[in-house]
Amino acid sequence: MPTSDPIADMLTRIRNANSVGKKRVRVKRSTVCLGVARVLKEEGYIADYLPMDDTTGQGVIEIDLRYGPQGEKIILDLQRVSRPGRRQYTRVTELGRVRDGLGVAIVSTNRGVLSDRQCRQQRVGGEVLCTVW
Repeated sequence: MPTSDPIADMLTRIRNANSVGKKRVRVKRSTVCLGVARVLKEEGYIADYLPMDDTTGQGVIEIDLRYGPQGEKIILDLQRVSRPGRRQYTRVTELGRVRDGLGVAIVSTNRGVLSDRQCRQQRVGGEVLCTVW
């Protein structure tokens, strides 16, 4: 059964793989999911990601998870904020800091998917997709 929320599916797959210590996870490819993966890499939460083709034609994103030197988790929590049933839009002036700046909010804007830091620099708001710390 196809999922109606690909972002929640992506976050759940990353959360589950991270909890059991897997090095790599595959998620369904979409433009927004590629943007989320790009922000996660830029912010240092994942090692790398690679869009790939598959037999369905939609494609997948292969995400390499990151861990500390002794195997400690870099991603402590991923939470979906805006959902299909309840969208959460925020102005740049109302965009709070996640865990006092230790975490990051991922925001979908008219300039693409950006981190909360990039939103403040570019002075744009948008739909808050998720938070990571």
